[in-house]
Amino acid sequence: MIRLFKEKEKLRAQNAIGASPFTKQSAGKLRLNKDMSELNLPKSCSIHYPDGKDELMNFEVTIRPDEGYYKGGVFLFTFQVAPIYPHEAPKVKCKTKVYHPNIDLEGNVCLNILREDWKPVLNINTIIYGLYHLFTEPNYEDPLNHDAAAVLRDNPKMFESNVRRAMAGGYVGQTLFPRCT
Repeated sequence: MIRLFKEKEKLRAQNAIGASPFTKQSAGKLRLNKDMSELNLPKSCSIHYPDGKDELMNFEVTIRPDEGYYKGGVFLFTFQVAPIYPHEAPKVKCKTKVYHPNIDLEGNVCLNILREDWKPVLNINTIIYGLYHLFTEPNYEDPLNHDAAAVLRDNPKMFESNVRRAMAGGYVGQTLFPRCT
């Protein structure tokens, strides 16, 4: 007990003279460290830290679907994780402009576990698999891009053609998509 008291006094003294005894990590950062250490990504997904691994709360995920409509494409997502993670879902944006029923042209992602179905037991691995699943099985029943959803629902062959055109760097309707293959 006396040893603990002396350690607290030592920390107070260091703080008084401006020394930094240690950096306290938020509960969210601790949980995120755990999630990252347990990642089990599909071969078609990779993670990058644009600001260095010290900035763990902001990172990027690249998805390269190996099946489905989007096979051969490369799609970049940014993740912003709040200090109160896992009590709040990370903010995820698609940086690649994509013709997709569940991703709008501003990069907002419609994935239920990022919204109403988020629970603290979910983790980063779950989100990445959910994003990957959006590319292998797009869902026209819960769209952000209503035009793409209607085409997928009513004419899957035309949808496939539109996806190929968009991924090759062409127009779909009035919208120009940059090449992402």
